[in-house]
Amino acid sequence: MTEHNHKELLGKAKAGVKDLGTVLGLSSFFKAFSDPTRMRILLALCESELCVCAIAELLGAEQSVISHQLKKLREGKLVKTRREGKTVLYSLDDTHVYDIIHIGCEHLNEKH
Repeated sequence: MTEHNHKELLGKAKAGVKDLGTVLGLSSFFKAFSDPTRMRILLALCESELCVCAIAELLGAEQSVISHQLKKLREGKLVKTRREGKTVLYSLDDTHVYDIIHIGCEHLNEKH
């Protein structure tokens, strides 16, 4: 039987603990995923870019509610916009956001 090596394990754990700025950034990043309305918006945007009115119709919510949540998602760098005439279209900021969402779905659907 091997002995517990406290110092070795502590050294490994310390290497994984990031600086406070990184920790706060990660906390804020994952907090953006914690709201069900924001999560539903992100899932819809995994399939297609959409305007605010389409997202509101899809989710059965007021446009003002969706706009508020989209603002939070933009601030968190999870969605981006592009203008097409007078319409603003929203999409996922990059493939990392798509990957994070789909990895989360895969994890939830795993058979344990």
